[in-house]
Amino acid sequence: MSAYEAPLKEILFALEEVAGLSEVAELPGYKEAGAETIAAIFEAAGTFSGEVLAPINKEGDRGCTFKDGQVTTAPGFRDAYQRFVADGWNAVAFDPEFGGQGMPWVVTTALQEIWNSGSVAFAACPMLTQAAVEALYHHGTEAQKAKYLPKLVSGEWTGTMNLTEPQAGTDLGAIRTRAEDDGPGKSGGGGYLLKGQKIFITHGEHDFVPNIIHMVLARHPGGPAGHKGLSLFVAPKFLVNDDGSLGARNDVTCVSIEHKLGLHGSPTCVMAYGEKDGAVAELVGDPLQGLPHMFTMMNNARLTVGVQGLGIAERATQHAAAYARMRVQSPVVGAPAGASLPILHHADVRRNLATMRALTQGARALAYFTAGALDRAKKHPDAAERKRQQALVDLMIPIVKAWSTDQGVRVSSLGVQVHGGAGFIEQTGAAQFYRDARIFPIYEGTNGIQAIDLVGRKIQRDEGRAMHDLIAIMSDNLKAFGVQGEDLPALHDRLMPALQRLGSGTDYILMAGKTDPNLALAVAQPYLNLCGTVIAGWLLAKSALAASKRLAAGDSDTGFLKGKIAMARFYADNILAESNGHLSQINGGAKSLLAIDPETL
Repeated sequence: MSAYEAPLKEILFALEEVAGLSEVAELPGYKEAGAETIAAIFEAAGTFSGEVLAPINKEGDRGCTFKDGQVTTAPGFRDAYQRFVADGWNAVAFDPEFGGQGMPWVVTTALQEIWNSGSVAFAACPMLTQAAVEALYHHGTEAQKAKYLPKLVSGEWTGTMNLTEPQAGTDLGAIRTRAEDDGPGKSGGGGYLLKGQKIFITHGEHDFVPNIIHMVLARHPGGPAGHKGLSLFVAPKFLVNDDGSLGARNDVTCVSIEHKLGLHGSPTCVMAYGEKDGAVAELVGDPLQGLPHMFTMMNNARLTVGVQGLGIAERATQHAAAYARMRVQSPVVGAPAGASLPILHHADVRRNLATMRALTQGARALAYFTAGALDRAKKHPDAAERKRQQALVDLMIPIVKAWSTDQGVRVSSLGVQVHGGAGFIEQTGAAQFYRDARIFPIYEGTNGIQAIDLVGRKIQRDEGRAMHDLIAIMSDNLKAFGVQGEDLPALHDRLMPALQRLGSGTDYILMAGKTDPNLALAVAQPYLNLCGTVIAGWLLAKSALAASKRLAAGDSDTGFLKGKIAMARFYADNILAESNGHLSQINGGAKSLLAIDPETL
């Protein structure tokens, strides 16, 4: 398997020109995020991922072992995690009150790309800890925060998210795991006992840390049926004493781990709560508000899963490009007679690699743009601007999660194709990226669910206001592209009709939703694809404009900057054209789909 080198120029450029990091650093609490500090952070992160994580990724594909309720992770993973924590990487984004470093969320998002490119199976563990921290930070009591957050923030303990059950996948209202009032019993008064089973729990059991803090969605005592009867609970693997030391083992057990298509280095556990007397748990937040509280974790995780798609796309692209540079096969059309050139020079291979790079850069731009908006929504001093930025974040989260993970699968599949027959052979490593990527469009809410969320809650809830506001911003930005040269005017000419398609598609969703909700739901996925394709195209064009300005100002890194312009032009000419098909599906695909008798499928 080829080495991984963090694309630091790409990352730092996108942080500044797409996310507006210098503006984010001016927000309250982010003064430490200066250019020199950020550059040093990413230099160290790239080294860690390249030297520690990337070398263990292949070993992780051999999987974890399970015996007597214990999970042993792949060789090298536990040691890598200890170094990850010792170097302070787990604490970057969190509140300094609990031992965090207080960096902007967009910085953490870019770091997550680097971790996921190094080893996506490894990065899955801190991803869930991060979500647990968010839930406790926003909904926990002061006592719960003091008990759990310092060690979760540092990474000394890890966290999980327990939603799914065998009979309750997307339909969380079907959850059967229940909480019982414990009175003065096992919990010491005022607590609860959990009984039930959860499946698909990422890193529900492992050997990285001495304690695992489980965030569990369960039925509240006396609560109504369905999702309104759910509350959120925290149940540690080991109970925590008042002085912070570990107490007795809780009645929480891993009963098996799944055998999966990919992501073998990340144990996916079946967890049993209360096989004996019941698992001691504390209520987190308000009773019967489990689903809203859990979505604090879910939205956090959905952005990060989008970054998983980005990370695997970057790694697959580097891997395929390295192979294409060394593999010699067939004469290259137009090359001098007798020339022995690698397959990189064949037009079709070049097309595949350019598509991989363009889609990866598009996914990066979407994630960083959204993370920058998230920082503004949290920290901007003006309340109206915080509200506007939060509306943008809410709009973008399902797009980032779904579009970017779909591109992770697409890019890793193209990576196999670049390798030819060798890509189908496990020894080359290309197949692992493809297998690992395939889960991302499924978990943390399938991409179909993301599309339904986008059209049902995000577009129709506000009559399309947030999307039309974004279209207006994109249209206004394109006015700056001018008439000089060839590439920037061409980007303008490709993007303006694409924005019109996005507006037209949005209007259809609004109209269809009022006429017959199924009409909108039937084309929700094409609509989300339209959104991701067009917004990513605009962000790459915006990057090209920034690169052009840097060149005009005398920036000496001409190769990199011209490459940004060339990649934006390739995207606009080749990938943005797919928006025509997406709009055609939106306008004409619903009725023919709904006319099919589902029993015949």
